[in-house]
Amino acid sequence: MRDKIIACIGLANNTSYEQILKKYADMIDPDGFRPNVAMVIMNNDRRVFWAQRSNNDGWQFPQGGMNTDETPVEAMYRELREETGLQKEHVELLGSTPGWLRYQLPRRFQRTNSKPLCIGQKQVWFLLKLVEDDVHFNFKTTGEPEFRDFRWVDFWYPADNVIRFKRRVYRQALTLLEPFVMAEQD
Repeated sequence: MRDKIIACIGLANNTSYEQILKKYADMIDPDGFRPNVAMVIMNNDRRVFWAQRSNNDGWQFPQGGMNTDETPVEAMYRELREETGLQKEHVELLGSTPGWLRYQLPRRFQRTNSKPLCIGQKQVWFLLKLVEDDVHFNFKTTGEPEFRDFRWVDFWYPADNVIRFKRRVYRQALTLLEPFVMAEQD
């Protein structure tokens, strides 16, 4: 069961089972969704940061789970630092989605015999703009980096190129964040 909960909430294998239960048991909502934040990082050319995961060939936006004592904004800045090495002063917060966006994990990834059952994630999405384009990303801020590489892509590219089960939520998020991008043009 320990490995199944770890896989669902994305923790390292050296995390104790007791730590997992204490930290996340009350985080999964009654519908089975774990609170999470996701970030779209945009440069001055209005291209977005697209990162390759360390543990597979997948590409995605930075995202991560919330701690019980964090607001979505606090979690976003912590995850930004942990996953990219960027600090609050490196980015400008342009906007966020007006609440939770959800995605469900495919059945093969759901841990049906763990309690509480985690069937997916609910996310608040944030649009961040780099203050300067010459920032240096650092993927080695934790013992187990989330990413190994990145590139700058067109704003809508990720919606068609993320793993299939996340495509709907990516389209929803980008649609909701696009007005903030357009406001930056004016």
